[in-house]
Amino acid sequence: MHEHQLSSLQTRISPLAGKPAPPASLVNVAKLVTAYYAEVPDPAVAAQRVAFGTSGHRGSAFERSFNEFHVLAITQAICQYRKAHHIQGPLFLGIDTHALSEPARASALEVLAANGVDVMLAQGDEYTPTPAISHAILAYNHARVTGLADGIVVTPSHNPPHDGGLKYNLPNGGPADGGATGWIEACANAHLKNSMKGVLRISCEAALRATTTHRHDFLNSYVSSLGSVIDMDAIRGAKIRVGVDPLGGAGVHYWPAIADHYGLDLSVVNAEVDQTFRFMPLDWDGQIRMDPSSPYAMKNLVNLNSQNHFDIAFGCDTDHDRHGIVTRSAGLLPSNHYLCVAIHYLFQHRPHWGQQAAIGKTIVSTRMIDRIAAKLGRKLVEMPVGFKWFADGLFDGTLGFGGEESAGASFLRLDGTVWTTDKDGMIASLLAAEITARMGRDPGEIYSELTHELGACFSDRIDAPATAHQKKALSALMPAQVQARELGGEKILSVLSHAPGNGAPIGGIKVIAEHGWFAARPSGTENIYKIYLESFLDEAHLRRLTADAQVIIGATFDAKFSGKSGDADEVANTTGLSI
Repeated sequence: MHEHQLSSLQTRISPLAGKPAPPASLVNVAKLVTAYYAEVPDPAVAAQRVAFGTSGHRGSAFERSFNEFHVLAITQAICQYRKAHHIQGPLFLGIDTHALSEPARASALEVLAANGVDVMLAQGDEYTPTPAISHAILAYNHARVTGLADGIVVTPSHNPPHDGGLKYNLPNGGPADGGATGWIEACANAHLKNSMKGVLRISCEAALRATTTHRHDFLNSYVSSLGSVIDMDAIRGAKIRVGVDPLGGAGVHYWPAIADHYGLDLSVVNAEVDQTFRFMPLDWDGQIRMDPSSPYAMKNLVNLNSQNHFDIAFGCDTDHDRHGIVTRSAGLLPSNHYLCVAIHYLFQHRPHWGQQAAIGKTIVSTRMIDRIAAKLGRKLVEMPVGFKWFADGLFDGTLGFGGEESAGASFLRLDGTVWTTDKDGMIASLLAAEITARMGRDPGEIYSELTHELGACFSDRIDAPATAHQKKALSALMPAQVQARELGGEKILSVLSHAPGNGAPIGGIKVIAEHGWFAARPSGTENIYKIYLESFLDEAHLRRLTADAQVIIGATFDAKFSGKSGDADEVANTTGLSI
C-alpha cells in the first residue's frame, strides 16, 4: 500500500447516500432464495467456507457464502457441539426479516429435529429479535444447573437485504465465544468438505410434526418483563410522545405490544415488512443497510422528528440488537454520545446495583466514557470489539453495563440481576425515553452538559471496502510494525494490539497520543475495514489525526510487505487499501 493510493473519506460517500433506492437496485428475492437452494459452496474457496466473525457466519447466496449447505453444516456442527459439551436443554430458534432467514430457519429445523434436539419456535412464526432469544435462554436456565438451553438466531444483523446470517448463543445467553465458534466453524467446514455425509436431516414437514418441536411465546415473555429493567412508570407518567422506526426488522410487532402493555404514547412510524427493504434510504456506500447508527439509513426518522412529532424517537436494526436515538436537540445522536449519557444516567439511577458493577466498553469506544467512569468512581473494563466479551460480566453482575461504539448495549435489571447477555436495542432505546421522562431533558441536551463539565471529544469512523486478504493483513498488524513516532503533532504514547480489560487480541491496532488516538481493524461482519479516530482538542486536530492515520497505516503495510518475494499474491491482494 502506498500513500498516493489513499483517498479522502469524502470520495467514498455515494451520491445516492440518504436517498431512496432506485428500483433496479432492489434485491430480486425470488432469485436470491433460488440461489440459496441451488448454489453449492466450494470448500476449496476460502470465501465460500463457514467463517464466524464478531457475530456468527454471514454471507450472500449469490456469492455462495450463505447457502443451504452452510446452514445445514453449521446446524449439524452445533448439534455435535451441544452433545460434546452436555447441553441437553431446548434450543430457542428465532429469525429476523431478511429474505434468507425463513428458508434458513427451515433448513436448521430439519437438522435439529433429525438430531433429536428440542426446539422452541416462536408462536405464529413471529419474527424474533436477538435480545428476546437471549432473554428466553436466561429465563429457562434460571436456577438450573443441568439440562440447560441455548439458542440460534438466523440474522445477518444490519447487513444488506441480499445477505443471510446465523449466530449461536450459549447457555449464558450471550454470543458464542471464540472457543465455541472455532469448534463449530471447523466442524461445519469438515461437513462441507465431506459432501455433507455426516449431516442428519429430515423433511421440514416431518420436523414441524416432530415431538421435539415446540412453540414459545417470545413476544409476551419479553414484553411483560421489561418493567424489571426500564422504569416504565416514569415514561408513562411524564406523558412523553415516543416515535419508533423498526427499520422493517424483527421487533415490528413488539413495539405496539410494549405500548399497549405499559400504556405508553408510542407510535410506530413504519410497520412495513418488505424483504427488499425498499423503504430504507441508501447508506453511505449506496447500499441498503438497516443501520440505526447511520445518519443516511435513519434519514426518514430524523426528518420526521425534526418536525417535532416526538419528544424522543429511536430505531433498531433488523434483529433489534442495535439502537439509534433521535433527539429534538441534536437529531440522530452519535452512538458514542448516547453510550456516555446512558452510563452517566444508569449508574446514578440504579440504587440496587452493587458497587462492584463495572462499566464495560470496547477498545474503539470514546474515551469520554473513561472520564465518566472516573467521575462516577466506577471501574472501567476495556474489551475487544464483540459483545461476547461482556456476556460473563453481565451474567454475574460484575458489569452493570456493556456497550459498543457500533450502537450495541445491554445492562442489568433494576435490582442488579442479569437481563440479557447479548445486545438489546429495545432496552437501550426505551432507556432514552426513561432519561427524557425523568430528567426533563433529552439525551442530546445531557451530552452537551457532559461536554461542558468534562470536555468535548471529536470523533469519526471511516468505513471503506476491503478484500478478505486486506482484512486478514489488517487483523495481523502488531505494534512493532508501527514505525511512526508522532500522531497529530504529539508523541505516540502507546500502540495496542490487545485489550487492556482482558489481554485478548483486538484484531488490529490502536495508536494513542495525549490528546487523540486512532484504531484500525477489519469488520467482522462485512467486507469493509474501519478506522476509528478521536481528538480531545478540536475538529482541526481530528482532521490531522485522519491524515496521520492514513500515512501510518500506509507505511506500516509497506514495511510489512517490503522484501516479500514468496507470497506475491498476498502482497498484490493487500496493497491498494484506501480510506
